[in-house]
Amino acid sequence: MLWVVENHSLPRTAAFFDLDKTVIAKSSTLTFGKSFYQGGLINRRAALRTAYAQFVFLAGGADHDQMERMRKYLSSLCRGWNVQQVKEIVAETLHDLIDPIIYDEAASLIEEHHRAGRDVVIVSTSGAEVVEPIGELLGADRVVATRMVVGDDGCFTGEVEYYAYGPTKAEAIKELARSEGYDLDRCYAYSDSMTDVPMLQSVGRPYAVNPDRALRREAIARGWPILDFNRPVRLKQRLPTLSVPPRPALVVAAAVGAAAATAGLVWYASRRKAATVYAG
Repeated sequence: MLWVVENHSLPRTAAFFDLDKTVIAKSSTLTFGKSFYQGGLINRRAALRTAYAQFVFLAGGADHDQMERMRKYLSSLCRGWNVQQVKEIVAETLHDLIDPIIYDEAASLIEEHHRAGRDVVIVSTSGAEVVEPIGELLGADRVVATRMVVGDDGCFTGEVEYYAYGPTKAEAIKELARSEGYDLDRCYAYSDSMTDVPMLQSVGRPYAVNPDRALRREAIARGWPILDFNRPVRLKQRLPTLSVPPRPALVVAAAVGAAAATAGLVWYASRRKAATVYAG
């Protein structure tokens, strides 16, 4: 009994995973473009533009300016969408679209962290309506994702309530650490993008996964380990090997306030020139 008491008094730890090109091989939001088209949410032109954006994302990632353009485009595109319809489309196509693009290496890491008693948290710039079901599929304990404003009619207004990007991801992680008792010095973080440097810096054990050119250079300069994931696998084929059953995901994006978002914009204004140099 004494051992149990002492064990529970130890600080908790977590592993924070970016989603796109870190856990899955594509952009989670753009992957549903065809489904949204078939569901009548977008027209053919928007579907083709979404497919092209996916190609650009896969070919070279997205820097800050590209992410900003994508955010503005997607915010405008989803204005007027019925939230319940979006959730139904994602639920109906989740296994067909997401299962085949989950990295085997990432699935193994999630298993290892759960076996070690760590929480697994998905931290993604994609919308909560997409990220929450994926997080639940992966067995994540919590989810941080972008949240759009929903009007009284149950439809997106086109405004962003919380943007999980750059420094706001790091702020969300710190808020979680305070509320859940995580010892960040003993926590892990994984990402592919230079824009997630604040998130990686916030933990004691950061890893660059499939890093873009800018992050690869940053990781080498900082001595961060670099991991290359290249084996997508259907998650349902791995389910019999999971040692920890999936747990419901919990969205915590609201923990980050407007001040953090403002700080993020200031941070990127000062980093844009440096990021351009890295990407060259």
